[in-house]
Amino acid sequence: MNQERIVSEVSIQSDSKIILLVMDGLGGLPVQGKTELEAANTPHLDHLAAKSACGLTDPVFMGITPGSGPAHLALFGYDPTQYILGRGILEALGSDVEVGKNDLVARGNFATLKDDLIVDRRAGRIPTEENAALCQRLNNALKARIGLKITLYPAKEHRFVVKFSGEELSDALTDADPQKENTPRVYTSPLCPEAAKTAQIVNDFLDEVTDILKDLPRANTVLLRGFSKYPTIPTLVELFKLRPAAIANYPMYKGLARLVGMEILKAGQNLSDLFDAAEKHYKDHDFFYIHVKKTDSAGEDGNFKAKKEAIEETDSYIPRLLALKPDVLVVTSDHSTPSLLKSHSWHPNPFLLFSENAIADKVMTFTEKECSQGYLGRFQAIYAMPLMLAHARKLKKFGA
Repeated sequence: MNQERIVSEVSIQSDSKIILLVMDGLGGLPVQGKTELEAANTPHLDHLAAKSACGLTDPVFMGITPGSGPAHLALFGYDPTQYILGRGILEALGSDVEVGKNDLVARGNFATLKDDLIVDRRAGRIPTEENAALCQRLNNALKARIGLKITLYPAKEHRFVVKFSGEELSDALTDADPQKENTPRVYTSPLCPEAAKTAQIVNDFLDEVTDILKDLPRANTVLLRGFSKYPTIPTLVELFKLRPAAIANYPMYKGLARLVGMEILKAGQNLSDLFDAAEKHYKDHDFFYIHVKKTDSAGEDGNFKAKKEAIEETDSYIPRLLALKPDVLVVTSDHSTPSLLKSHSWHPNPFLLFSENAIADKVMTFTEKECSQGYLGRFQAIYAMPLMLAHARKLKKFGA
């Protein structure tokens, strides 16, 4: 069964409104008996859950730990096993980097190298201003190469985008990132013979950058992952006849939203700014994707308290979304990031769907365990989009 084709065929335009609030990395594991979500004081989410249909989602399928790209694609109705996106293209588009057919992009982290070991993959989350200065320093210092141009673009905190522009570059490369700390640097490797030349170009770049930055105490090397060329993917406008908009602070999520045809709405860096933007532009669109990053960042830092507080802060803005009177409001996550693990995990995500067309279940609080008892059960996240569309009355009957 081709779900994407079927949902696309029965999609219809309407004035009904959908809000998808994604609390990145929301799911957790118990610390002293409670997950971050269970420990948080969330009166508004709990009240909403009591009036909603709830469940748990698996971004890909059970047991698979997803990256942010496939996890979000699933929520947007795309098969994450069919559309394989490199993190680089998402970060690049979210940072307004122009990517052409001869360009190869990757997401980069400034990192700390000490005694030949990566001791901090994020260089202490350096300020964005320091990042920008480092990118400028490298752009000025990198040696010229015949037929190849390399440019770094600063993103947020320790993140940046690097673009390699030249003929016959390949994205069939492994990540040049050990993915954990207190391990040596790693180089990229070609995944096919045709990518060998590109791998050498990237590895030479890594060595050159490390040499240029060797005098610095923390941001003295770089890690690269998500090598990618520009992909071909249908938009939400084409597939589901939506007028979609995205509200996010971080470039990678803006990039993914732009790739699937969402208009990127300007918002400041504070959590409240996301909801300000939704209110300001509510009349202009019928699908709003709102992304909260703080929950994921705290989970990756292993900071249980900060993640709990990020959940509580987000909860305080739920009344503002309800005041807009959307036909469908979904609150969920793209993936779980337990602070206990300090990383993405395979654990399912709590999911609630509020709509006058939804059947409320017996879930009384918005937690992982409570949602497991919900009406929607445990399902793959790719079903989230047809559920939202159906409850917003944006799907016609299938078949005779």
